Amino acid sequence: MGDIAGIGAFQAQDARDAECWARIRAFVRAQGAAAFSRDPLIGGHITGSALVLSPDGDAVLLTHHRKLDMWLQLGGHCDGIADARFVALKEAYEESGLARIALVSDQVLDVDIHEIPAGKEPAHLHYDIRFLMRAEVGEIAVSEESHDLAWVPIDRVEAYTREPSVLRMLRRARQVL
Repeated sequence: MGDIAGIGAFQAQDARDAECWARIRAFVRAQGAAAFSRDPLIGGHITGSALVLSPDGDAVLLTHHRKLDMWLQLGGHCDGIADARFVALKEAYEESGLARIALVSDQVLDVDIHEIPAGKEPAHLHYDIRFLMRAEVGEIAVSEESHDLAWVPIDRVEAYTREPSVLRMLRRARQVL
């Protein structure tokens, strides 16, 4: 479905995907480099996320997010870096403590648009660009952004989260592997 500078290419699998991808493309076209900033006046920003598999591929690394108080994939804000793949990898390193993480594919695994409730900033949208990665070296260590980290066996993820976007990423990861 085309490539977006700073994000990459994504192949929509259904109408939800196509609609999200179209909205992301429109947002980046309208905002340019500001789409990758944290400017609260434009209503949202691009974020980069990583679904990190264990070296053997049997588990996924989830973080118990401190602010949102739920188990999610690793990821965060671009903070002016107009490269969502790089940001997803950087956030995976920062939030996991792992020493080496590899991209499974350069292709975008999944996209999601979700609202972040008002707090220090007004309510805004995260246009989340998600990549599949695999841990290669290192032990996990909880960062300041998390309450906890866990290697969750793939068949037990629903015991940690029922967040539809996390479960969708997991289904897509299985298709890629």
